Amino acid sequence: MAKKQFAVDICKQQLTFSAAHFITFAGSICERLHGHNYGVSCRVEGPLDVNRYVIDFIALRDQLGRVSQRLDHHVLLPTGHPQIRVQHDEAAAEVTARFEQRRWVFPAEDCVLLPVSNTTAEEIASYFVDELLGTLGEHWRPELTSLTVRIDENQGQWGECRWEP
Repeated sequence: MAKKQFAVDICKQQLTFSAAHFITFAGSICERLHGHNYGVSCRVEGPLDVNRYVIDFIALRDQLGRVSQRLDHHVLLPTGHPQIRVQHDEAAAEVTARFEQRRWVFPAEDCVLLPVSNTTAEEIASYFVDELLGTLGEHWRPELTSLTVRIDENQGQWGECRWEP
């Protein structure tokens, strides 16, 4: 007998954020600081619950919105990069990032330090997955089979992270 699979998708205009970042690649190449108007979408897969839905759309939408708002209009800096050193000087209320001979200094209130190795769309999607798993609480059921977050960084260029238990 065939088995039915269920999923919900959220991709709404308000699930956006604008942020600055830079990434490294090929070992020693570092992009210039630049920004994007990011879009966020999410898919949750699993069986229907007693209410006959996979997950509460509103709870999922609201949590995606909270994470988006935390990143909105900030500089995103990776704390796990092997070559980018990020230091938060609380006394001076500033954050310094260094890569080889380059150095950037930002007001601390303008930065979000992300526990990722690079601020690529894929790593930002991974950050969203971790935040969702940690905060959806009563709306997250153990029998859900996957959570996928996609980050659009340039109108059609998506990075994705898929979590499966």
